[in-house]
Amino acid sequence: RHIEVLDKDGNVYTANLRGAKQRVEYTLKGGGEEVYEPKFTFQGFQYVVVEGWPGELTPDGLTGIVIHSDMPVTGRFECSNPLVNQLQHNILWGQKGNFLDVPTDCPQRDERLGWTGDAHVFSRTAAFNMDVAGFYTKWLRDVAADQKPDGSVPWVIPDVLSMDRPGGVGSTAWADAAVVIPWNTYLAYGDRRVLEIQYPSMKAWVDYVHSKAPDGLWMGGTHFGDWLAYATTQSDYPGATTSKDLIATAFFGFSTDLVARAARVLGRDDDARQYEELFRTISGAFQREFVTATGRVGENTQTAYALALEFGLLPEALRAEAERRLAADVEAFGHITTGFVGTSYLPFVLTRAGRVDLVYRLLDRTDYPSWLYPVTKGATTIWERWDGLKPDGSFQDPGMNSFNHYAYGAVGDWMVRVMAGLDQAEPGYRRLLVHPQPGGAYTNASATLETMYGTASSAWRLENDVMTLDIVVPPNASAAVVLPGAALEIVSESGVPVASAPGVSDVRATDRGVELSTGSGTYRFTWPTRPTH
Repeated sequence: RHIEVLDKDGNVYTANLRGAKQRVEYTLKGGGEEVYEPKFTFQGFQYVVVEGWPGELTPDGLTGIVIHSDMPVTGRFECSNPLVNQLQHNILWGQKGNFLDVPTDCPQRDERLGWTGDAHVFSRTAAFNMDVAGFYTKWLRDVAADQKPDGSVPWVIPDVLSMDRPGGVGSTAWADAAVVIPWNTYLAYGDRRVLEIQYPSMKAWVDYVHSKAPDGLWMGGTHFGDWLAYATTQSDYPGATTSKDLIATAFFGFSTDLVARAARVLGRDDDARQYEELFRTISGAFQREFVTATGRVGENTQTAYALALEFGLLPEALRAEAERRLAADVEAFGHITTGFVGTSYLPFVLTRAGRVDLVYRLLDRTDYPSWLYPVTKGATTIWERWDGLKPDGSFQDPGMNSFNHYAYGAVGDWMVRVMAGLDQAEPGYRRLLVHPQPGGAYTNASATLETMYGTASSAWRLENDVMTLDIVVPPNASAAVVLPGAALEIVSESGVPVASAPGVSDVRATDRGVELSTGSGTYRFTWPTRPTH
């Protein structure tokens, strides 16, 4: 029997598997060594219970066979916090456990379905961890194949839920996978073909929503909202609920904007202008319906602000106030309150608001709710719920409590792009953006990625008040580099003043530090983090 967790008394716990037995039975025929491996099923588990073993069973008697689609590991992340390193391990392990022909939500209970919302929010993290170009190209064709004639997209792909029944289609943030994942795949690999192939599907989804929201507001419909957002039993604060209408309208705007961008990439300028105008209509409608004159967005939740800011739905005059309100909410709670929809966007919004300190505070938190709370409870993958195993040792609702559900692992994208500083300035990493933003008590972080041009990496360490940044720029690529907190006169590259270092150009001092450009090659920048006298 294959199980995920033990209860607080150390007994096997199977209630959360629902109807799935996760049980394999094999009868030995006798007469010599026999090797058995299931060929028509797979199991998701952390523990195995073996019964009827002939003789004494030792760990050497069992071999666990890891199966997933053929996707080489392409990205590696590491930092000075062992708990965060375990979190990265859990993110990757959860991806391996769920990316088997389709991006399933979980590999253990009686579900194992290609839920579109989970796949959408995790797609950028997935493309760092492993080479998912072929995997997504295949699955996105399945998305288009199962898309309804009116353009609506089923909740799961392959579509085994809606079939001929009403419902099961058209949920915002889930169906938007038809637009977001092709775009993120293009960003990761720089290959326009995924946009060319998926463009009719992308456009059809936005046109479907437009038919439901001709004035730019998508009100009503069947949506999941900010799935599994923070909830409490406090009567004065039941939970961080963001209205489904706000989320639906926000994603309508986001997908419309992405279709316009895809049209520009593909040279479809008439389409681009059409969807750019539609985006402006949606933004105006969003502001009139959900934004006050003083900068409050919707229900004043972290997700409401994160989506409005990330998707460019606010007027410039109110962005700073919305950022302030968001930061104040994070500081007031001291923890994250977002669900599946808001979690992947929140860290980047806070970072751009100049509050990277708050992201580090959220990341370092070990109490519920947090990314590290499951790690402290022995998690080896990402949980479906922030509190799948409660602090008192009891479990959440067994009707929906997976311990291998990768959606919240989307924070891995921020760890790589902001913490380690390995980002892209152009699709496919032809031009890198290297801009580490250290924080908290961290003394080092590094990320390495096998790009289409070769190995790219960013690795920084802080020692004795000296910052060292090592970067690798692959052949036929270049990099824009930001050295945070550096002063021009005290930065060196491999012992040479940065302004005269080979391979370095466009050196300038800015309010972010020292900014410069490099060609391909290996570079080591060093500078003191405190003023010298």
